[in-house]
Amino acid sequence: MQTDEDWTPDWSQAPEGWDWLAQDEDGRWFWYRAEPTPGFGGGVWRANSRNQQYAGQGRPNALWMESLRHRDY
Repeated sequence: MQTDEDWTPDWSQAPEGWDWLAQDEDGRWFWYRAEPTPGFGGGVWRANSRNQQYAGQGRPNALWMESLRHRDY
């Protein structure tokens, strides 16, 4: 498993129709089927659990709020 701080999951690994990607403060990346929102307590992105799937582990990211990405087709 890569842990380089610049590592991000590759879109080719995203499930079909899962067009959002974001990293939590602890470094975990997740694919999202619907646009996530910042968690109430901070440090995490939230979506219904059926719309969130683990994508990989990076280094902790204090700038996690800047990590949200949408897939470009």
